Amino acid sequence: MMPAIAMRLSDFDYALPKERIALYPPAQRTDARLLSVDKPSDKISHHVFREIGSLLRPGDVLVLNDTKVLPARLFAKKETGGAVEILLLKEFGPSQWKVLIRPSGRVKKGSRLHIDSRGDVLDAVVLDDSVEGTVERKIEFQQDDARKKIETMGHMPLPPYIQRSDEECDRDQYQTVFAAKEGAIASPTAGLHFDQRLLEDLKRQGIEIIYVTLHVSYSTFRPIHVEDLSQYQMFEEEYEVTPEAAAGLNRAMDQGRRVIACGTTSVRVLESSVDATGKIRPQASTTRLFVYPPYEFKVVKGIITNFHLPKSTLLLLVAAFLGGREPLFKVYEEAIRERYRFYSYGDAMLIV
Repeated sequence: MMPAIAMRLSDFDYALPKERIALYPPAQRTDARLLSVDKPSDKISHHVFREIGSLLRPGDVLVLNDTKVLPARLFAKKETGGAVEILLLKEFGPSQWKVLIRPSGRVKKGSRLHIDSRGDVLDAVVLDDSVEGTVERKIEFQQDDARKKIETMGHMPLPPYIQRSDEECDRDQYQTVFAAKEGAIASPTAGLHFDQRLLEDLKRQGIEIIYVTLHVSYSTFRPIHVEDLSQYQMFEEEYEVTPEAAAGLNRAMDQGRRVIACGTTSVRVLESSVDATGKIRPQASTTRLFVYPPYEFKVVKGIITNFHLPKSTLLLLVAAFLGGREPLFKVYEEAIRERYRFYSYGDAMLIV
């Protein structure tokens, strides 16, 4: 038997014209374009997102990630006056947070950081030194009401490829209309295309909507630095499947109905929570699941997703669902040729 060929990161690179990167969302969420891929026939068709109901079936289950984005970006000054950027990752104690600090190396343990933003102030002390091989640092805010102040002082953590400062409109536009459980530092962007009217229309059509939670963290968008994909490991991300959600999903699968996951984060929740018998387990847990070709999907029968960065974990998951590199780039070449808008504020794709 021939040994399996290791999947290489460089096989999932592609060139994207800069003008195809969306800097703002469409005026209306459902105005985004939608590229549909019918896997059995290998057919590609083009639509507007509000038409997605015509591509789904009564009885389908649409799974949405109801995480809510924290305004997690803070701009601070060191005691020397030097500027640093803080990205909040996770609160682990009263006023204590795991963070990313840029630039990190020059910020020592015990350093005091001062944040003056939107007419208010916050102060923090750095609790540890930078350690080679890790990116996380720990800080402690000095004000008792730090959590409340972060809500108003923080900036929405737009991805770096959106080359502009965040604006007040991003507090709404970079949040899904069904966001409920705060804890993410990036939006589950496939869900940005839904508005309340479209969700209600889908329910009337007979599509069941189930919510799960994955708090998108640095792991989802951290660059992959190894060529052999089998050697890469995701950081942990927290997720939750409630008993009600698990019961609904298991009922649908028992009845042979399709589970359509909105976003790669919803895919990872579902594929992380299925047991050896094929049932979804209700749980609050963490996942390091890294999906790349080849991968056998156990739950998900369809995916709604955006167009993703080259060599990213998100792109690799979509490649796995489509069946590998060649079908992935057939779709992406079509999207570029048809002038779709890419990345977080861009257009969408449905694969069934």
